[in-house]
Amino acid sequence: MATETQHYYVPNPSPYPFILSSGLLLLTSGFVFKMNNFAPGVWMMFLGFLCVLYVLFGWFGKVIGESESGQYREWEDKSFRIAMIVFISSEVAFFAAFFGALFFVRNIGIPELAHFDPSLTPYKGFTAIWPSAGPGGMVLGKLYEVAKFEPMKPLGLPAINTMILLTSGLTVTWAHWGLVKDNRRQLILGLFMTVVLGISFLLCQAYEYHHAYTEMGLTLGTGAYGATFFMLTGFHGFHVLLGTIMLTVILLRSINGHFKPNHHFAFEGVAWYWHFVDVVWLLLFVLVYWL
Repeated sequence: MATETQHYYVPNPSPYPFILSSGLLLLTSGFVFKMNNFAPGVWMMFLGFLCVLYVLFGWFGKVIGESESGQYREWEDKSFRIAMIVFISSEVAFFAAFFGALFFVRNIGIPELAHFDPSLTPYKGFTAIWPSAGPGGMVLGKLYEVAKFEPMKPLGLPAINTMILLTSGLTVTWAHWGLVKDNRRQLILGLFMTVVLGISFLLCQAYEYHHAYTEMGLTLGTGAYGATFFMLTGFHGFHVLLGTIMLTVILLRSINGHFKPNHHFAFEGVAWYWHFVDVVWLLLFVLVYWL
């Protein structure tokens, strides 16, 4: 008979990987078709989205059921932790690429262009300033006007959002302490506050984007500054959205009595992800808003 340390749960063959792969193929192919004005593209995207949604509810629901039935023990817990570490590491690499692009543009690209001989460079009238909205002047024989815009200031909504995320890191940690102490009320209250703070962050960012587009002249097409600003903050906002959804699921599970003081990796994995999102925002706030 297998002991606790020897036990390893092996699930039965599942159709979910095939359905998920098919859904992602439909989703991406539909997007490409839609961008090329091919009518079925929208329906392909919708069908792909339904496939992904079905897998998310079905597959994760099955995993939750297996966990609550006691199928997962020491080895499974180690596997989940290793998988989460690898996943967050890939996210670190993802954001490192965009921070690297920002560094290259500000510290290498713009200074190099400024050192070119004006008679040789295609960018006539180029000024090496940051934030940059583009070269302006003559570009390959065509006259361009530099876009007029206001750079995003660190005070105001960005500072408020920083406080919101820092506070959410404290509330999710407080909820974890409640879980470890088997204090269900503290667990649920801490998670609820974290979800509310996550939603508040997203609402503030949506207002910031609307203000930037309608009143500041700052868009995704506003040169290197606009592109890097919206790519970095936009992808971070998407990760906050995913984290808020995951925290909501953990909150609902906690309300239903899931998790024990010595068996709650799902909670820990989501908390790790949320702390990662907090750290990325701190880097964004310093490197994008302040500098």
